[in-house]
Amino acid sequence: MKNLAVYGMVIAWFAAVALAVIAFGLMQKPTLRPAQPVEFPHRIHAGDLGMQCTDCHLYAEKSIYAGLPGAELCMSCHEAVATDKPEVIKLTELYQTGKSVEWVRVYQSKPHVYFSHRRHVLSNVKCQECHGPVELMTTAQQVTDMGMGWCVQCHRRRGAPRECVTCHK
Repeated sequence: MKNLAVYGMVIAWFAAVALAVIAFGLMQKPTLRPAQPVEFPHRIHAGDLGMQCTDCHLYAEKSIYAGLPGAELCMSCHEAVATDKPEVIKLTELYQTGKSVEWVRVYQSKPHVYFSHRRHVLSNVKCQECHGPVELMTTAQQVTDMGMGWCVQCHRRRGAPRECVTCHK
């Protein structure tokens, strides 16, 4: 009977540890839709107005990074357009005070992964293939995990290189 009590306590301890690990893991999960300093309505810009991703993400065709727009780029239109909108007012204040927009990244590659926006854009991979239907989103949000399996499936479908050194430098 004494052994049964010990086994019960050991099992209860492992169960408690497992629950704590699961709970901690759930709490640590990054948000798939981070709050931004200025809410940018992709649905209006990329959807209704038909702007191209590269109109704001200026380096996507030239660099490994797509780049995030600064207030000065936004203000090239918003000095005269929708100036009464709360988010444009926030943007204008940042611009006038010389502060940069501290955008929160929605997607982030692992440190050991090499990813080039330029290579993908020049290979005619549409932004939506990785980022989802951004033109329908009010706020950019993560729609794919972009894990290794997900990337390998895409490379397989497109006949793209699958050697380890393609992505792991």
